[in-house]
Amino acid sequence: MGTKEYSVTDETGAAPTRTLVLQPVLRATADGNHGRSADTLLEETAGLARAIALDIVSMRAVPLNRPRPSTLFGGGVVEEVHDRIDADEIGLVIVGGPLTPVQQRNLERAWKTKVIDRTGLILEIFGARARTREGQLQVELAALSYQRSRLVRSWTHLERQRGGFGFVGGPGESQIEIDRRLIDDRIARLKRELEQVRRTRGLHRRARARVPYPLIALAGYTNAGKSTLFNRITNAEVYAEDMLFATLDPTMRQLELPSGRTAILSDTVGFISDLPTDLVAAFRATLEEVTAADVIVHVRDCADPDTDAQQQDVEAILDNLLADAKRGPDDDSEKKGPPAQLEILNKIDLIDADERAFLADRARHSDDVVMLSAETGEGCEELLARLDAILAADESVETFEVSFADGAALAWLYEKGEVIERDDSGANTKITVRLAPRDVARFHRRLEQGTATQ
Repeated sequence: MGTKEYSVTDETGAAPTRTLVLQPVLRATADGNHGRSADTLLEETAGLARAIALDIVSMRAVPLNRPRPSTLFGGGVVEEVHDRIDADEIGLVIVGGPLTPVQQRNLERAWKTKVIDRTGLILEIFGARARTREGQLQVELAALSYQRSRLVRSWTHLERQRGGFGFVGGPGESQIEIDRRLIDDRIARLKRELEQVRRTRGLHRRARARVPYPLIALAGYTNAGKSTLFNRITNAEVYAEDMLFATLDPTMRQLELPSGRTAILSDTVGFISDLPTDLVAAFRATLEEVTAADVIVHVRDCADPDTDAQQQDVEAILDNLLADAKRGPDDDSEKKGPPAQLEILNKIDLIDADERAFLADRARHSDDVVMLSAETGEGCEELLARLDAILAADESVETFEVSFADGAALAWLYEKGEVIERDDSGANTKITVRLAPRDVARFHRRLEQGTATQ
């Protein structure tokens, strides 16, 4: 397969690192490639590299019958790449797949240049993009967890022994042991700080439950258009760019639905195939916003040729998150079932008429699919109406008897629910109202306590 040439300008003005991208492609099983073609895999890895303004001098897919334990690639490929590195003055080689610490060390020694794998590249992107203190803590934790297992790839100075203190003899600790201990200490501190973040987020969620506004979370593959859709329907100005992982830190805005109901819309980090396990663990506090949502809106890029494979990746991550949330400790908020899910086929302005007709037929036969273009706004009104209907379907019709003197209770019911009927002919006001289940429970508690004030 031939190479493709790219030139990327670093936004800081400094000369970007000259980079070679290698995409290993397993011939044996399609599952090993997540059902994607070699060109798609290669382009996604290149897109990740361009996301941090690396100068991609060349890129190529490398077919593999069987990965070599020592270097991943065969000897001929290793030698060929070595010559290419010398000829093009390459400063970085990106391997678009996982490398073991031994493979990474051996390739760096053979090529005499820096080598990172897909996980390392994604960590670089997250490190460059994290803006909030929480995001920076999460990225650092993931990076340290990743680096700890890779101290073996460092050079031989890590194997030298340090002597004991004072008059105590003995070889002492090796440098690699010291580095690992320092990393372990830092990881422990980061986990404590992030646990505090998790508790704080839990308090925020309970505060929202007391307001209460339903939470709608946008989820989807990176670059599917979540932030563009977020901006379109909330009139926000969240950074959105045609780039992988353009936004990392979660953002929330108030969303007004057609019925007048108010909801909170959350824009979360995008997913990707082979999302590093350490990164998922580190971003657990952020991703808990998805599991705590009343509705998950799965945004898909229907113009991408691999949209079906991307859908499977996102659904697998969501299933794992929801399963973990179900097993995890509960908080003080009202008990509720799994969130409703709505599938959004975004970027319909980029597909041809035949594909659009096919998707439209599918959407007509499903209440859980909406076609739209976040860029042009087409279909966004239907999305809002569908969200309104989903939230309304979760509500129940209840009848309460409230004292005429308890004006606060009546005002609360009018504010939080939809009053269907009111009968003032008796000793008390009999009012029939449509409410969310958690509001019904809250109102019963208020009546038992003799107050309906917030």
